[in-house]
Formats: sequence, structure tokens, C-alpha cells
Amino acid sequence: MSDAASPTSQGAEQAPTPAAPQPPVFQPMPLPRALGYMSASIVIALTQGMAQGFVSTNIPQIAGDLGATTTQASWLMAAFLIPRASMPLLLIKLRAQYGLRRFAEVAIVIYVVVALLSFAALDLRSAITTQFFAGMASAPLSTLAFLYALEPLPPAWKMRLGLPVSLSMIAVGPHLARVISPALMNDQGWGALHLMTLGMAGISLALVYLLPLKSPPRVKAIAPLDLVSWLLIACGFGGLITGFVMGPTLWWTEVPWLGKVVAASVVCLTLAVVIELHRKAPLLDIRWLASPAMLHLTVTLLVFRLILSEQSAGAPRMFQMLSITQSQLVPLFAVISVATVLGGLALIPWLKPERVPVIHLIALMLIAAGAFLDSRSTLDTRPVQMMFSQGLIAFAGSLFMAPAMMRGLMAALARGPNYLLSFVIVFLSTQSIGGAAGSGMFTTFINHGQALHLQVLREELMTVDPLVARELAARVAQLAPQIADPAQSRAQAAALIAQEASNLAYVLAYNDAYFLTFLAAIAAASALVLHMGRDWLAAHWPRGRNPSPSAESLQ
Repeated sequence: MSDAASPTSQGAEQAPTPAAPQPPVFQPMPLPRALGYMSASIVIALTQGMAQGFVSTNIPQIAGDLGATTTQASWLMAAFLIPRASMPLLLIKLRAQYGLRRFAEVAIVIYVVVALLSFAALDLRSAITTQFFAGMASAPLSTLAFLYALEPLPPAWKMRLGLPVSLSMIAVGPHLARVISPALMNDQGWGALHLMTLGMAGISLALVYLLPLKSPPRVKAIAPLDLVSWLLIACGFGGLITGFVMGPTLWWTEVPWLGKVVAASVVCLTLAVVIELHRKAPLLDIRWLASPAMLHLTVTLLVFRLILSEQSAGAPRMFQMLSITQSQLVPLFAVISVATVLGGLALIPWLKPERVPVIHLIALMLIAAGAFLDSRSTLDTRPVQMMFSQGLIAFAGSLFMAPAMMRGLMAALARGPNYLLSFVIVFLSTQSIGGAAGSGMFTTFINHGQALHLQVLREELMTVDPLVARELAARVAQLAPQIADPAQSRAQAAALIAQEASNLAYVLAYNDAYFLTFLAAIAAASALVLHMGRDWLAAHWPRGRNPSPSAESLQ
């Protein structure tokens, strides 16, 4: 009996236990196909970035084509940015529920359709509507560029190679738009920009269908309250962006509705936070976002985005005030584009989590050096003299962003996939809203500083100063061959001196802003050094040492 039963018992004892599910094994792609996916990432990233850059670069020219003022045309930029700030939050849920491949195909088709509709924008109202849908349609492209860069890479290289490449390509798009848009605008006006956007969208469409992304298993991700929270967040973000884009243009205290819009956006965001705090499965984990580590990351991203506004709202607008044309700025932005790409490539050999603070410190010091060099500008400063300083800032921008995003992604994924949405909203709010806020604050500071400097210069011109009198006499002598009437030539000379005083006031205001950027970068670098010193002491302080009497008493 025992012998007869033994085979059964031994079989039962030797029955294999169910194996734990293992992560899918990475299957290397053939090199040509892997290069195809990386190329698709680059093309999609440039498609998204250049579409935004075409609008922001050519606002005055587009206003002329539409028969509108530059102030009215500023709504085009606001309309493009408003959906960009919040759409990716909803798109992550849609991607999880309906599949990555379907998400990519539908997203790129919608973008092509919107690019075609742009040709129908013949007046300001239709152009604003088109730009709103263009911003909505371009929101998935940044995600697609990121995913296509990660698809062919082994796990060890996804963050080290894919992240810097995709982020630097996304960042270089607006700069590259400034390089090529003057040639396009000179040929066919705004229609050429639409044609370029449509061509890029068509290439992206073909690449998405030829190189499909692998879809993870679908899950039911969207709950009814998710839509309510997202609508509140979208309204809040949209109101803030409207205020920061239009505030410096219309001026904050001149239009009462600006304050109402900003106040309403704060109310919407507050309601969203209240709803999320009382949900069992929230769209955003507010408590995790309020933790010290996430607050530190949020402040870091926001401060850096504000500092980088020196490049988008500083040098280009200063040169525009100095009557430098867009075509004359092409070499400067070509250097900025190359420096942006080199910054991303420079990260590849060095990017590791433990090196993030050192990389950030190097980036802040490069920004401080570039801003300090810019703060010495004069009326005779030309783009060639800012190539080195602006290249430093562009290089530092790429150095900073990828490590910061890597740290946030690792912190979110370490707690679970559900925390990814919470980090995405932090990254979006600091980049989209931080970019608009930085540009708005920078422009407001320039306008206020120019008024103060101009007041001082006018007081100096009104005094009986021998230097002013000598300059006025020299101008009158120069105008004498063209203007016979002495009184008219004297009035014209005085007007020219007043115009130069206004330009000088602007340059002095920009110098103040550049120097403030320098101080902000130095302050951020000092805080980072103190933080690194604290971490070093915590890591090297001998463990097991008896605490001091004061510490024991406190315990």
C-alpha cells in the first residue's frame, strides 16, 4: 500500500508551483528599424515644437496678414498654449484605456486634419479657433516623440539615451522655427508656415503607421469624476495662461477682466484639489504631491523654467526693439539650436541618478555666466555678440531638463504606475504655466523698468547739460543738408535723441532683467550646494554615535 501510494505522493510533492509573472524580456530590434524609430521620434518632436515656434516667432507678421494689431494677434499664442497645458493629463488616461497604438494613429490623424483646416483661417477669429485646435492636436505629439525614442532601446538605455534625445528635440523645435521661418514668410507669408506644418504632419503620419508602437494591456482607466477634475484643472490652467500671456500686453491694471479670469482659475484649481483629496482612487495624489520631496522637485522645475525665460522673452525682443530683423537673427538661433542638441547629447555618457545634483549645478552656473554676459548689452550690441552667451544658456537648458524629468519619473514609478499622472501634472504645470508665467513676468519687468529708466533719461535731457546741447547741435548739423528750415531740423534732431533715449531705456531695462536672472541662477546654485552638503553629511555621518545631551533631552 505504501509502495503503491508513493508515486502519487511523490508526484504531488514534485508538482511545480506556479511561477511568478516575469517582466517581458527585451527583444533587440534590427539596427535599421531601431534607427527608424529614433528618426520618427525626432520628426514628431520637431513637428510639435516648430508648430508652436512658427506662431510665437511671427506674431507681428501674422497680425498683418490677418488685418489685426499685434495685441490682438497675441491671442493666437494664448489659444495654442491653453489646451497644451492640460490635454496630456487626459490623454494618458485615454492611452491606457484604448491602447497605445490606436492612440498614436488617431492622434496623428487629428493633427493632420487640423493642419489642413489652418488654410481656412482668413481672419483673426477663425485663426484663434484654429490655433486652439492646433494646440489640442499637438498635445499628444510630445508623448509620442518620447515613446518612439524609448521603444527600440533596452531598459538600461531608455532613460540614459531616449530621455535626453527626445527632450532636446522637443526643446529645439521653437528655436529651429526661428531659423527657417524668415525664408518661408518672405515667400508666401503665413500660408508657407501652414504648408510646412502640414508637410511635417504628413511625414509624421506615415512614420506612425509604418512603425507601430507596442501596446500594453488595456485597462479601464477613466472614471466619471476624472472628467470633472480634468475640466476644473483645464479651466484653471487655461485662466492662468491667459493672464500671463495677455497681462503684459493689455497691462494688468488696465483691463478688470484679467483679474477675474485669474481669480476664477484659482477657484477651479482649488475645487479640483478638494475633489481629489476626497476620492478613494484620485486622478492626482495631492498628498504625495505635497510631500517634501515632490515640493522640492516642483520648486526646482518652476525656478529653472522661470530662469530660462531670459532666452525666450529676452534677447529676441531686445533685438526687435533695436530694429534687428528676423532674418538677421537666423545665425543666433542656429547657434542656439545646435547648443540645445549638444546639451542633450552631452548627457548620454554621464546621466545617472546619483549625478543629477552635479549636472544641475553645472547647468545653473552656465546660465549664470550667460546671463551675466548679456547684462552688459548696449545700443550697439548685435546678435553675433550674444551667440556665446545664448549658446551657454541653451546648452544648460538641455542639461537641466532630462535629469529633472528622470528623477521625477523614477520617484513616481517607484510608488506605482498610478503616480505617473501626478508627476505628469507637476511637469506640465511647471513647464507650460511656468513658461507662460516666466515670459509674462519678464515682459512686465522690462516694461516697468523701461518706464523708470526713460523718466530718468528725460530728466537728464531737459537739464541744461553741455553734452546734450553739443549732441543736439551735431544732429542739427547732420540734418541741415536734408532740412532747410532750422527750426524743423532742430525739432527732428530732438526727436531722434528722444528715440535713442527710449531705446537706451529698453536696453538698460533688459540689462537689469539679465542681471536679475544671473542673481536668481546664483541663488539657486547656492541653495543646491547647501542641499548637496547636507546630503553628503547625512551619508558620511558615523552611524551608531551617541547623540548629544541636547538631542537626548529633545527626544
